[in-house]
Amino acid sequence: MSIVKGNSEFGEVPSLELSTAPISAEQTGRIRQTLSSYINLMKPHVTILLLGTTLATMAIADRGFPALGLVLATLLGGAMAAGSANSLNCYIDRDIDQIMGRTQRRSLPAGKVSARNALFFGLLLGIGSFVILAAFVNLLSAGLAVGAILFYVIIYTMGLKRTSTQNIVIGGAAGAVPVLIGWTAVTNSITLSAIWLFAIVFYWTPPHFWALSLLIQKDYEKANIPMLPVVMGERETHKQILLYSFLLLGTTLVLFAMHTMGYIYLIGAVGLGGVLVYMAIRLLLDKTKKWARTLFWYSNCYLAAIFAVMVVDRVIH
Repeated sequence: MSIVKGNSEFGEVPSLELSTAPISAEQTGRIRQTLSSYINLMKPHVTILLLGTTLATMAIADRGFPALGLVLATLLGGAMAAGSANSLNCYIDRDIDQIMGRTQRRSLPAGKVSARNALFFGLLLGIGSFVILAAFVNLLSAGLAVGAILFYVIIYTMGLKRTSTQNIVIGGAAGAVPVLIGWTAVTNSITLSAIWLFAIVFYWTPPHFWALSLLIQKDYEKANIPMLPVVMGERETHKQILLYSFLLLGTTLVLFAMHTMGYIYLIGAVGLGGVLVYMAIRLLLDKTKKWARTLFWYSNCYLAAIFAVMVVDRVIH
């Protein structure tokens, strides 16, 4: 399309042509595939669960719904922090991800993203998370986010995952930090109630992840990862799942004993925790993959449900 054409006192003015050709379907497809590959590095299914606990904790701390701007900044910073930790985890574990059937389709082993780009992407997300949280939330939340990234990458991924059967127990602390970020975003402080919320996610992690590890035990064996079922056997894993299910139930009741939560929460905590303990007992007695699969599915629902009950209780209580 010609913008200017003709003569002037300075001579002939050349025509300026602007391309109006639309982006082709092939180009659009490539862009979508690239975005999808980088989002895959962030492990969105895990990130969404963490953001859910963060948002619920903000509502619990505020006894209502905090200012929308604060919520959006906290969730964006939290998503970037989780995405950073997961992307760096994918970079470090790219060798074993090629071996395990569950992870072979991830962006790095599938060759959709280069290792260098994945590393750069993870670092960029981490830096961006700190900047956003420090600028629009508070420095304490920003520091917690960076601490969670470093803990997950250095302590869990690089230190424990390939060396200890307690990898997921200790490493699970990183996944519990988002509740602290949610609490500090509203209060700019860490209280005893926040620590108990952290403990709930911490004790929830082993039953949840060990149920999964029972389902993909052969993958961990091939990759030489010392997950509990691989090293100690299924029977011991069943016992540990039951033990941590009881610990989780007991931990949830502390919030009622502290008068942080009321009777609505008590009924929910006992009901939801009781079902988890029942499933753990069935897993121990039946020794079937069916109950491991059921427990893994229910544990996802459990975490979302108990935090939802907390929100309802705090708003009404």
